[in-house]
Amino acid sequence: MRGFDYRRPHMIIKINKKKCLVEAGERTLEVFDFSNLKASSFVIICDKNSNTLFNDYLTPILKKTGIPFFFIELAEGEDNKNIESIISAAREMVRNGVDRKAVIISLGGGVVGDRAGFLASIYMRGIRYIQIPTTLLSQVDSGLGGKTGINIPEGKNLIGTVYQPEAIIIDTFFLKTLSDKEWLNGMAEIIKYAVIGDKKLFDLLEKNINNRSKDFILAVIEKCIKIKLDIVAIDEKENGLRKILNYGHTIGHALETVSEHKIKHGEAVASGMVYEAMISNILGILSSKDTERQNRLIKSFGFNISTDLNLEEILSVIKNDKKVEDGLVYFVLPNKIGSVKKIGSGVVIPVEIEVIRKVLKSMI
Repeated sequence: MRGFDYRRPHMIIKINKKKCLVEAGERTLEVFDFSNLKASSFVIICDKNSNTLFNDYLTPILKKTGIPFFFIELAEGEDNKNIESIISAAREMVRNGVDRKAVIISLGGGVVGDRAGFLASIYMRGIRYIQIPTTLLSQVDSGLGGKTGINIPEGKNLIGTVYQPEAIIIDTFFLKTLSDKEWLNGMAEIIKYAVIGDKKLFDLLEKNINNRSKDFILAVIEKCIKIKLDIVAIDEKENGLRKILNYGHTIGHALETVSEHKIKHGEAVASGMVYEAMISNILGILSSKDTERQNRLIKSFGFNISTDLNLEEILSVIKNDKKVEDGLVYFVLPNKIGSVKKIGSGVVIPVEIEVIRKVLKSMI
């Protein structure tokens, strides 16, 4: 994977023999050649927010191709990331004559992208799709790597597929509309990348708490894309190395579920990293110094890591997590800033429920 040239940011990655074009920079949407896809039609999956903000940006670009297109607006939020929304969208596609040569375009944040990718992976047993992530979180994490999914009452993303897009168009123009809360949502994932695999990125973040300049954001996005897609190219289906990306997510997803998604994903992951670093510290893996350093960075960005959620409800959700085997919960645990503990070739460590209970109890 080669580096970015922001005058013409472009690279092609190969994941499980499938090529995926990645464009990243400002106004990259304007230079992407949609006509080259030779689609019979485009189906733009969005929500009310992304449709309102970006319809006027995308529509003229697609009109130039001469290829027919239409928008499907899904209900917003994690509560609506369900099978009903998928079936509704699929039926609308059938009514509009969408065939196997069509291309789905995901225009939105992670909740839109997860559903658009899932729909693409199952509609007529799989059609092509493009990710156009419009939030910082989706540009550095959820829009990369091909994971798709929907929620059920028992947990988040328990139904889904791994299905790679034809292209990922990361246009930093979209970030100009982000609220402070959405900005934090993305920063949590960026901090995660720094803790698990890039000490230089961690150092950079410590020195740039309030920096939202274009050059800084592009540099951070480049680092995150490289970390994630290098990992996915090695382990697409999360059989080994890709599990490293779950740091902070086991407890984080439980907090999201129990709060009925009132706690945003980034805030939940930030809290999850604090708790999971404490687990690592209790187990003698991560030093107190690095535990405190990580937690200090998280708090410096303004994350609220306190919670009044019910302890037993959180533990119940954790016990149903995909990462549970034989009653043990498998965590990715850092052993220092920029590195995680490994057992053999594995990156997950078994932890007893009582250890998790002890950590959570100290914070609730």
